[in-house]
Amino acid sequence: MTWRSPLALVRDALQGQRARERELRSLVSNLPYEGLEKGKQPNRFFLSNAIKTTKYSLLLFLPMNLYEQFHRLANLYFVGLAILNFIPVVNAFQPEVALIPICVIMLLTALKDGWEDFRRYQSDRKVNNTPCFVYSRREKQYVERRWKDVRVGDFVQVVSNEIVPADLLLLYSSDPNGVCHIETANLDGETNLKQRIVVSGLWNLGFEPESFNSTVVCERPNSNLNHFKCFVEKPDKDKVGASIESLLLRGCTVRNTNHAVGFVVYAGHETKAMLNNNGSRYKRSKLEQKLNVDVFFCLILLFAMCLIGAFGHYLWLESLPGVPSFLVPDSNGHLDVPSLESFYMFFTMIILLQILIPISLYVSIELVKVGQIFFITNDIDLYDEETDSRVQCRALNITEDLGQIEYVFSDKTGTLTENKMVFRRCSVMGTEYPHKENGHQPARRTTAWQKAQKQGGSECTQRCGLQQSTGMKTTHQKLLQQISRAESSGGRRDGNRSFDPHLDFFLALAICNTVVVSAENAHRQRVSLLQLTRNPLETFSSLVKKAGAFFQSNKRNRTLSEDPVIDSAKTEDEADANRLRTCSLHAPSQNGSTIVEAEELCYEAESPDEAALVYAARAYGFILLARTPDSVTVRLPSGEDLVFEVLDTLTFDSNRKRMSVLVRHPVTKDYVLYTKGADYSIMELLGTPYAENFSGTEKNIAADTQYHLDCYAKEGLRTLCITKKVVSESTCQSWLGERKRAQAAMECREELITQTAVQLETNLTLLGATGIEDRLQEKVPDTIVALREAGIHVWVLTGDKPETAVNIGYACRLLEEEDLKLLFFFQVTCTAILDCTLEEVRRYRDDPRNAGTTQNISLVIDGDTLDMAKSPDLQERFVELTKHCRSVLCCRVTPLQKSAVVKLVREKLKVMTLAVGDGANDVNMIQAADVGIGISGQEGMQAVMASDFAISRFKHLKKLVLVHGHWCYTRLANMIIYFFYKNVAYVNLLFWYQFFCGFTATTMIDYWLMIFFNLFFTSTPPIMFGIFDKDVSVEVLQGVPELYRTGQGKGEYNFLTFWISILDAFYQSLVCFFIPYLAYQDSDVDLFTFGTPLNTAALFTILLHLGIEIKSWTLVHWIIMLGSVALYFIVTLAYTATCVTCNPPSNPYWILQNQMADPMFYLIVTLCTVVALLPRYTFHVLKNSVAPSPLLQGRQLDRMDPSTRDQWIKEWRGFRGGAPAKRYELSDPPSPTLETPVDFFPEFLPDSNFMGDDLSLNVITESRQRAVHT
Repeated sequence: MTWRSPLALVRDALQGQRARERELRSLVSNLPYEGLEKGKQPNRFFLSNAIKTTKYSLLLFLPMNLYEQFHRLANLYFVGLAILNFIPVVNAFQPEVALIPICVIMLLTALKDGWEDFRRYQSDRKVNNTPCFVYSRREKQYVERRWKDVRVGDFVQVVSNEIVPADLLLLYSSDPNGVCHIETANLDGETNLKQRIVVSGLWNLGFEPESFNSTVVCERPNSNLNHFKCFVEKPDKDKVGASIESLLLRGCTVRNTNHAVGFVVYAGHETKAMLNNNGSRYKRSKLEQKLNVDVFFCLILLFAMCLIGAFGHYLWLESLPGVPSFLVPDSNGHLDVPSLESFYMFFTMIILLQILIPISLYVSIELVKVGQIFFITNDIDLYDEETDSRVQCRALNITEDLGQIEYVFSDKTGTLTENKMVFRRCSVMGTEYPHKENGHQPARRTTAWQKAQKQGGSECTQRCGLQQSTGMKTTHQKLLQQISRAESSGGRRDGNRSFDPHLDFFLALAICNTVVVSAENAHRQRVSLLQLTRNPLETFSSLVKKAGAFFQSNKRNRTLSEDPVIDSAKTEDEADANRLRTCSLHAPSQNGSTIVEAEELCYEAESPDEAALVYAARAYGFILLARTPDSVTVRLPSGEDLVFEVLDTLTFDSNRKRMSVLVRHPVTKDYVLYTKGADYSIMELLGTPYAENFSGTEKNIAADTQYHLDCYAKEGLRTLCITKKVVSESTCQSWLGERKRAQAAMECREELITQTAVQLETNLTLLGATGIEDRLQEKVPDTIVALREAGIHVWVLTGDKPETAVNIGYACRLLEEEDLKLLFFFQVTCTAILDCTLEEVRRYRDDPRNAGTTQNISLVIDGDTLDMAKSPDLQERFVELTKHCRSVLCCRVTPLQKSAVVKLVREKLKVMTLAVGDGANDVNMIQAADVGIGISGQEGMQAVMASDFAISRFKHLKKLVLVHGHWCYTRLANMIIYFFYKNVAYVNLLFWYQFFCGFTATTMIDYWLMIFFNLFFTSTPPIMFGIFDKDVSVEVLQGVPELYRTGQGKGEYNFLTFWISILDAFYQSLVCFFIPYLAYQDSDVDLFTFGTPLNTAALFTILLHLGIEIKSWTLVHWIIMLGSVALYFIVTLAYTATCVTCNPPSNPYWILQNQMADPMFYLIVTLCTVVALLPRYTFHVLKNSVAPSPLLQGRQLDRMDPSTRDQWIKEWRGFRGGAPAKRYELSDPPSPTLETPVDFFPEFLPDSNFMGDDLSLNVITESRQRAVHT
């Protein structure tokens, strides 16, 4: 290795930093420089592919871990006191002994950190040494290398079912169409396969890495998994743009592609996967913040007691007539003055009374939370058999926040609903065709998990195997006849068919999507990337699982998607006969030679909506057979296969609310743009539906279609408009040129691409509309009702139309018929309306006749009005209004608006918020809330990966919050209060003795026993209390949700309960000290003989105090409590029998043995314990008898016979009006094309409120309707 000067090394480091910080990077192939030293490599400034996720090294572990632990103020505090004890003038004990408690705590923490880091080291080593294939110019072939040896600028070959080692720009694929299929489950949890295409203009059938002489220019690494800016500059300076569609991300798995070759653009820690690897989320819970405040109060109390001790010592020295013999002067024969002695005594008292701050509390809290999370994750009621998934706790330190939730913000699609779409209605050229039967009789299916257990099928079939056999249950006969007439009216190739709108409508359904076509002929294995980190809970859980926990290991965590179009199922015989087969996504060739039979196809879509439309088109004979980057093959009802050349795909985005596909029609050779999207984004592109320049037929079609869309929305259906546009050849070529330049741009690429899409999507021709039903999940109404009864305000934030949103609101019982409903839509005079509404609400609240009653107010607001209400001058009034609403429904809101609403409510009202969602558009909302819940649904796992907790169904939220949340909060709150009580009670025994020893910091208890008292004798019972105690049973907490309110707001752990416990600790310490003092007064007992019964009485008092607080005794409680007592006597007897001079000059030899032979010892211990606990016990008896709390009444219900208890809860709920929630079933309204009006939607919601600019606020009650117009 060539020696280099330090100056050269520094220069290279600075150059490397500047190169990595540039906005654009220019990368070239490493092959011409193979074998040269590193200093001559062109890409040497960029990171290698080796990763290191460990925190420590072997040599630096101790100093780095100590440095990290000293970031905790508590550790710094106790170490400081231990060091202070080494100063002779202020020490209270042997200096070495004072270090023991903090050393034990820090040693345990260091061992835990070291074990975690060692696991990370093992994982890093395994990942870094994974083999891969890199091209070598010397060998003229791909040679095996390790991941850690891959460099930016290398050419890497990946084969099927292999994990991608670095971020690769795709340059070649064995697929004849230049496609590579990947699975991104290791990154975002999505199991649907995604297509990646070779960079345009670079792909050929004979790719040779050595011939690649272009320059790759890409953006600086970032964590965005959905965006990538890059272009390839050829030697002739021609630039070819590349996007995320051509990037293979590290951690993805190649599927159904024999092999592919990529150019390494990012490696190691600069890859998008590593930039997104942030480990477990850390949040500070509300309880932890309150705990820190109380620790500060204890510090104040400690300093006050030390000041008293210092001042008392000064007064005692001043009162002495002379110099007593026990005051030993220094070597010079000099005695310090009383003022200086009292100053030293202040620090000595701090050392003596230091355990007033509970040193083991923080460790105990961590242990309790691990135990609580273990029981949450292993709750069988939170397990979903269909998806073989259970609840995940991704944030390990906010379990108690689940018990203090006051506001819940929920998405609708996929969160409240199944996100399994059923094709219910369609409108073609102004004629409506209902498909009512598709919405009835839910399918009875065998889940993927059950089939896999029986047959061991592959995961691909789990997702699409059941979709391939049924199509739709019913089709509309008139629509079929219309298609048949259109098919038969033209010849084989006369071109007339392409102009029939009915054919175009279903062609648009089959073509305008990103659905991947699958055929069942190739095996698809499952490869998972090693986890780079493992938190303590995962390690703990793995050990428990190995011992035989609740669930079987190695279950496959995959979701079976039901047929998105129809809910019919095969019989059991058919299901058994149709054995699970595996899928291949190798696209059929355009010449049709490998086109598989339609019955063997299955479709994998990024969203259930797309799959529903493709299956609907298939049901009418328009079968999507194949999709490549450049073509789409569709089979017509006549059996003819048409291959459409795909010129470009304008993907969906949240601003345009639509997607389009530009194709060349194989029959007419026209350039056709098929578009589908939200009705309000499509209709405005047609021009005004009633514009004068429309012909009569077009005007009627637009008006009729709009009417049908409104009716679909009132039924709660998801609506889409379908359009087409014929583009001239000159316009198309010009537009394609602009599109290519936009895709190659590095600055403002997204804006330029959006502009080109908007430029083409104009003057569209309306073909029709679709209505897709998305059913509510099971027990959603019951869950929402329970949350509201628990005092939780429920908000639903959705992008749907107001009509659809309100309909779903009634179906899920977010809105009730008896509610006072406030409807806010786009208003110019929003200020006046807010003032008017608030005045009415305040008038009701201030009316003495309404004392003790609350208004059931529900608010419905759209996105535009929400933006106005959030403005600085209106947000205070808006938040005050929502505070009085028990439910709020926000419709047509964007993902950014969702997160902004959560932040607004959380910051203005200072309340605990919870957000729940299932898709990528819910991530911002989930992260903005105090507690984020992700649902592992049909839209991938982005929401789960950004969440604190993950569940599989919305109904699980009820038990997670109302039961586990309540338990976690009450257990932890009571445990923390008990810890403070325990330490204050024990330390005060030492403090009271100072009044009788001149405040000289003398102790009447051996210091080793003092250490053991808090470290061993009384440490385990409160931990078991925090893990196992149940104040109320599951059945009562779910049956009476009102009990949850005890934890909201200040909850059980508040200023009053804290100081009551502290005062009780002072009283009990007085009793435990002065009863032995009075018993031994004027006797000749020695110091430790006086302290031993006092220490024993304190032990029994503290443990029995906990016994009073325990609500449900289990075998674990009995073992731990009795074991603590037995441990105390065994250790103390052994210590006093063997230790003569362990802590000189004191001598504890045979003290407890002599005491246990004296009846006075038992009398003192019994009397102290009874008198100390009598006030608390009496208080509990009187309180529970005179004014029992709701939780006590819940415990009384637990003592009833189960049938009697269930009947009582049922009658109580009936009295409260909490009738069982109805299952969400939409009735079948008459067809909108008939003269019968559609009255399914509530009368109080006129269309003008949604579609026009009327300035209106509707305030509706059950008995009357009134409107305030401005």
